[in-house]
Amino acid sequence: MAILWFSPPVYVKTEQKGFRYGVHHVHSAAEELVLWTKRGPRWQEAVHVCVDAISGKLSPKQARHAFEQAAEEEGMLFPD
Repeated sequence: MAILWFSPPVYVKTEQKGFRYGVHHVHSAAEELVLWTKRGPRWQEAVHVCVDAISGKLSPKQARHAFEQAAEEEGMLFPD
């Protein structure tokens, strides 16, 4: 199975205040999504897009965008 890389990575908040986690590929994004307790419409879309990217139907770029949008909606996106 190929690793579907994000370029650049998406940085999200962690449980430890002030620390961030770099999500570098689609599989990491999918794993991160299931950890979040808030699950709005963009979260649901990101899950579907990640699954479709893993199955080869969509690109890693599309998955990265959906993941970033979900992170922003859920307040998980780490500020620049």
